[in-house]
Order: sequence, then C-alpha cells, then structure tokens
Amino acid sequence: MSEKIIKALTGNEAAAYAMKQIDPDVVAAYPITPATEIVQIFSDYVNNGKVSTEMILVESEHSAMSACIGASAAGARVMTGTSSCGLALMWEVLYVAASSRCPIVMCDVNRALSGPINIHCDHSDTMGARDTGWVQIYSENTQEAYDNLIQAVRIAEEANVRLPTMVMFDGFIISHSMEGIEVASDDVVKSFVGPFKPVRWLLDTDKPFTFGPLDLQDYCFEHKKTQANALKAVKPVVLKVAAEFEKTFGRKYGLFETYRLEDAESAIVLIGSTAGTAKDIIDELRDQGRKVGLLKIRLFRPFPAEEIRDALKHLKSVTVLDRYESFSDAGGALYQETRSALYDLSSRPKINGITYGIGGRDITKDEIRKIFDGSEGVTYLGVRE
Repeated sequence: MSEKIIKALTGNEAAAYAMKQIDPDVVAAYPITPATEIVQIFSDYVNNGKVSTEMILVESEHSAMSACIGASAAGARVMTGTSSCGLALMWEVLYVAASSRCPIVMCDVNRALSGPINIHCDHSDTMGARDTGWVQIYSENTQEAYDNLIQAVRIAEEANVRLPTMVMFDGFIISHSMEGIEVASDDVVKSFVGPFKPVRWLLDTDKPFTFGPLDLQDYCFEHKKTQANALKAVKPVVLKVAAEFEKTFGRKYGLFETYRLEDAESAIVLIGSTAGTAKDIIDELRDQGRKVGLLKIRLFRPFPAEEIRDALKHLKSVTVLDRYESFSDAGGALYQETRSALYDLSSRPKINGITYGIGGRDITKDEIRKIFDGSEGVTYLGVRE
C-alpha cells in the first residue's frame, strides 16, 4: 500500500494533479467554466517541465476531441477535460472516438446545458452523452474524482475494452470546493497506470490499416455490435482495476456504493455529490429507528442493471433522483434504467422518480427527509410552483 500523502485540493486541482501524475502523451483542450482550471493548471505543469505531455490548444471543444482522436489513432495516451456546452460541441466526435475504439480519458465537470444559460451543476451534459459509447464514471467528492481518473486510464486501455472513458464530478460543488484528500506519489501512480501499449497505430508503417472508414449497410451493424460487446466487458474490468487499486492505494471501489442498505426497507438511488448530504440524513433517521439506505451510482455506462437489481430487490420502496430534466414525462434516465432493472422481479419494490437540483438548485436536508417520509406522486423536488 502506498504512503499516505494528504493535500488540500479542489476537485479541479485534484483532477489536474492526477493528470500530472499520469503524464499522458497528449492533452488537447479548450477551456470552459467550471472545468477551465483543470487544463489551466495542467498547462502550468507542461510549461514548468513537470510532465512530458504535448499540449495542443485548439479553437473549440469539437477541435479538442478531434485532436484527441488523431493523437490516439497515432498511438498516444490521450486525456482532456470539458464541461456542459463544451461536451455538447464535441457530440459528433464523441461517437467517432468510441466507434474507433480510442481509449481517451476525459474529465467532465457536470454543468447545466444551455439554455437558458447557466454555469452551475446538473447532469444534463453527460446524461445527454450517455449513448455515445463512452464509459461513464461518476464521483461523489474530490477524493473520488482523483481516484476515478487514475483508474479510468487502466479501464479505458484494457485490451478487451479499448473505449474512451469520461470521469465526472459536480460543477462548483466539487470542482471549486477544497477538501483534504489522500494522494499517492508520482512514482506509485505511474507504476499503477503503467506504460501505454497501443494495439495498432497509424504511424506504424509496417502494418498499415484504414481508420475511420465509410461503413454502410454491409458492415456497420456488425461493427456496432462489436462495440457493444466491448462495453459488456467493462464491468469485470472496473472491478478488477478497483481491486488492484485497493491493494495499492487502500481505498475500495465497486460498480456502485451502498450505504446502510443491507437491512433497509426503503432507499434512494442517486448520482454525485448529493450522496454526502443523503448519508447524513440516513444516519439521523437510523438513530430514530428507521430502516433507510442509499445506493450511489459510480458506473453509469455500461449500466450495472443485474447488480443493482440484486442490491435493491429486498426493499419495500425505492426513490430514484435524477439531476436533470429528461423531457420524457416518464422520469430521467437513472429512474428509467433502475426501474427496468427491477421490472422482472416477481415481487419488486415500489419505485418513484424525482427530478431535482436543476441549474445548481440546492437540495436540503429537509427535502431529503421528505423523500423518506413518503414522496409518492412527487416528480419535482425543490422547484417553486
């Protein structure tokens, strides 16, 4: 296990610090609030000779991801960072990165997607990108942001995965709040991620291949199925990397985290920093003799439906919180996928979906208590009618 080093860092500083320790070959970036500091701080590491990274400053986020794809295809370990409308501007090439099996690692600071223009936290940016073929890993706090970014490199580059991976944490709530976190030495992180070993690369002239071809009716379907198979391989890889991470760093991770769930009768399912507040309320209600718990999603893509079903099947009721508006009139993606995971149970929990926290709206302890007091029929929490 590595020596404990404690640093006071914001979420953005922790992400940049992890990137510095990973020392990727190429970082292509275009800054956007509230993720600007990640690439800004990292550019100082580049300028001061702390990394050997080639940093490419481009004219837009679309160009940033395009440069990442080109560098990855050429055989480089590649990273970047963005948020909100920046991620949306990458939309077209997010699909290209995934279908080309480029193991790019991106840090996205969750921020509302315009309009109206808003710079604060919700999950509309990455939820909109959930079906692009990228692995998606969410973080509750600064420690998890740092740890997940390190693990993401190993996950993305695993031989039977080779898929781009995005790591998320909540804008301003985590990105700009300072916490004391445990970090490892540069040598330990470099050893954990290991050297990058491209499967094939465009600059290998002895083994030429076609990259990004036109793919019509004859083979497109088969190629998409191959890509889907790679996503199916992600869950065991996430668990394998987490087990190795625990041995080295001493912190445990899984596909999701459960909190006082084993003997609970009712629970909430959510993503991100709200889990910290929810845990406090669960402790208070437990002291009052109420059997309540929490399931916090870490891996959202691919969605661990089978494992979530097993974790929730004993409950009487489940409330799922989505921090974005899906406009489906049937709840957000987390609610829909959790409900789908539970559907085939012969005796399933009563399940309710709630939308909350849009545009950075705070969720209070009293509102979380209200969920456990019974929120049937409540689809929005914390909105002024």
